[in-house]
Amino acid sequence: MNFINSQLRQDLVSGDWIVIAPKRAKKPEQFIKKEKRIKAPIKGCPFENPQKSEHEVLNLTRRDGDWSLQIIKNKYPAFIHKAICPTIKKNGSYSVIDGVGYHNLLITRDHYKNFPRLNPAEAFAVFRAIQEHYRQLAGDKCVAYISMFHNWGPKAGASIYHPHYQIVAIPVVPSDIGHSLAGSDNYFKKNKKCVHCAIIEQEKKNKNRVVFENKGAIAFAPFVSKEPFELRIFPKKHLPYFEDTSEGDLKFVSEVLQKSLAMMEKKLKDPDYNFFIHTSPVSEKRKHGHYHWHIEIQPKISISAGFELGTGIEITAVDPDEAAKILKR
Repeated sequence: MNFINSQLRQDLVSGDWIVIAPKRAKKPEQFIKKEKRIKAPIKGCPFENPQKSEHEVLNLTRRDGDWSLQIIKNKYPAFIHKAICPTIKKNGSYSVIDGVGYHNLLITRDHYKNFPRLNPAEAFAVFRAIQEHYRQLAGDKCVAYISMFHNWGPKAGASIYHPHYQIVAIPVVPSDIGHSLAGSDNYFKKNKKCVHCAIIEQEKKNKNRVVFENKGAIAFAPFVSKEPFELRIFPKKHLPYFEDTSEGDLKFVSEVLQKSLAMMEKKLKDPDYNFFIHTSPVSEKRKHGHYHWHIEIQPKISISAGFELGTGIEITAVDPDEAAKILKR
């Protein structure tokens, strides 16, 4: 790279600034996980046996009669479904709204197979089930946004080892999504083009930060990376709505996600991570055709300190070009 020590970079969508400061790390390899993952035993795992019917939302059964995938209600939900939609109320100067919504879990059968270790058919089944359930929840007029994410490891917030994915439907559009939508909309109005499509085009032209791609999807370390070894995955087609994505494009994304996580597992020695889907909200349907749904992967290998917390500007000690190089090595 041409910069000597550090460089401020502005996110093309949100407008946020971040700092790339590679000299803060002695070498990128210092972020590679040293300790081995502790595998919790199957005995006593609450997700090992099929859940009772009153908690079950979806059950896929294999030919041998055993279940392969379940969607169940979270035993300790952050949001609870009610028949009446909540409204914004005032508590003095503050605005409040009841936590009405859905908080469900998708559980895969094998206790020791996280997403990159599933076979391709199993991985695609996860995406297909999430999409099916997403469509069900989107039919609720009280739901404004549906968050889909996976926490892997205790540093990423996973309290149970058995692989599971969360689907949370809420009555408001989250501020982070709102900022992303606004940035996407502003770029489209100025350039008559999707901002994420422009980013994909730039990354394909640059090539250095692309870690894997197939016919229909691409993964790269973003030029403006908030975290070391952060990756983003996009369907190559301009698709604003996750729920409208075809099976073919969903398969392409599923493969790229598996390959990307497998690279992280191998090259970074199985770090804890979060991945989550950003998509257009279900409220105000068809208003956000300028947006481009995608997946963000954030390994938990750095800690935000005083500068980051005090300014909102993240410092990333691994240049994204170098991060991609290590993952592909």
